[in-house]
Amino acid sequence: METIIALDLMGGDMGVAATVPGAVAALDQFTSLGLVVVGRRADIYPAYATLLDHPRLRFHDASEVVDMHEAPTGALKAKPDSSMRRAIDLVNDGSAAACVSAGNTGALTAMGTLVIKRLPGIERPAIVRALPRAGGHVHMLDLGASNDASPKRLFQFGIMGAMLSQYFDDNSHPTIGLLNIGTEEGKGSDSLNEAANLFRRSPLNYIGYVEGNDIYDGQVDVIVCDGFSGNVALKTSEGLSVMLHAILKEEYGRNFMSRMAGLCSLSVLRRIKARTDRRRFNGAMLLGLRRPVIKSHGSADSVGITQAIKVALEVVEKDIVTHIADQMEQLQD
Repeated sequence: METIIALDLMGGDMGVAATVPGAVAALDQFTSLGLVVVGRRADIYPAYATLLDHPRLRFHDASEVVDMHEAPTGALKAKPDSSMRRAIDLVNDGSAAACVSAGNTGALTAMGTLVIKRLPGIERPAIVRALPRAGGHVHMLDLGASNDASPKRLFQFGIMGAMLSQYFDDNSHPTIGLLNIGTEEGKGSDSLNEAANLFRRSPLNYIGYVEGNDIYDGQVDVIVCDGFSGNVALKTSEGLSVMLHAILKEEYGRNFMSRMAGLCSLSVLRRIKARTDRRRFNGAMLLGLRRPVIKSHGSADSVGITQAIKVALEVVEKDIVTHIADQMEQLQD
């Protein structure tokens, strides 16, 4: 049975140059996948007509495009026929099981919340993404759906993150930590301390506060934070990764002996690069909505787009939204 995913072709820094080949590669890799690709016909045909000629792909025309820096309210009101909006509409009316877009994060969050709507009891959706860590990956949320979060919202983020880790990763008892400036009780804001009390009184596997240096050490499966802190941590991590790769390249190319050392360690360097390649972790989910919405990184290339589609497919096949809804009902009764 095919799982139909709606893909916004126009989103992202590279646009159709990344989304079209990424879509075709995903269809080649996943035989259970069907795609409805949404875009502006003039930008896609005839240049990509041959690539899009696939039995499990159909094209849906949209006359407008949401700019990467456009205000969410403007995108909502002024562009009802945008590729992003049409992809979300396809999910909302049941024509597709999930939506993938590399477009404007604020607009995607606003459209998803307005059109698909939140699960019962959820105050705000949260953006969650897997980040590389020792021994695998850690799920971190919120990464920017909203700047602040009340204690109740942080607790809800923890519930949703735990369900994602449990059913997406087959992790029966995921550990949860609250991101803070220290691990001692009483550290941080009143909001964090109130949220910690909610976690302690719940059956969730809460291990306490974690600091920024704990994100990658492999001790926690889910890290909960407000969207401002999470986005800063994410962008800092991405910048550090780029810098380290640049330093390694510079140092190994410094002189003849360095280049010889680089050749000797080439296989190790390739494994390190593969383990930290952010394309492998592309595909953040907007948790808390009634149906899955997946946010690809705006700078993703075709490999990253394929990975985001893979995440959407797995989220649907593992029924993550239903598991979150069930757990929310149990813990908030």
